[in-house]
Amino acid sequence: MEDNNTTDKTVSSEATISGTKEENNALGSNTAEGNLTEGSGQQTDTELEITNKAIEMLRTVFDPEIPVNVYDLGLIYKIDYDQSDKTLHVDMTLTAPSCPAADFILEDVRQKLVSIEGPEKVDLRLVFEPEWSQDMMSEEAKLELGFL
Repeated sequence: MEDNNTTDKTVSSEATISGTKEENNALGSNTAEGNLTEGSGQQTDTELEITNKAIEMLRTVFDPEIPVNVYDLGLIYKIDYDQSDKTLHVDMTLTAPSCPAADFILEDVRQKLVSIEGPEKVDLRLVFEPEWSQDMMSEEAKLELGFL
């Protein structure tokens, strides 16, 4: 695959569909209550800063068919920055496996995460377990879409 990035960061280009619900929950997945777990255990100041920057950038990515960002839609299941290899690991899903905007959304997420100062690599994984539901949306997203 051709690398369109102009930075020296590398990006995992594979979108993988993998994992059971239990495995994804162990990784820090979004739950039905919409709670994202960032990383595992206690985060250092650097890890927390990178995680917060990732969340800030993810809030600028929108599904072209839905006027809510991917983070508040509950599409981000895991954000974990590993300082030892300077890799930002992000697991995300889509509202449906056959989402027509999948390529656009994944590329936008990838570009935004690569722009974050600090990580040298971005490992973006597309997962479909647990299956996304409207319960994973933030209160703001539900309000914006008229579910409240």
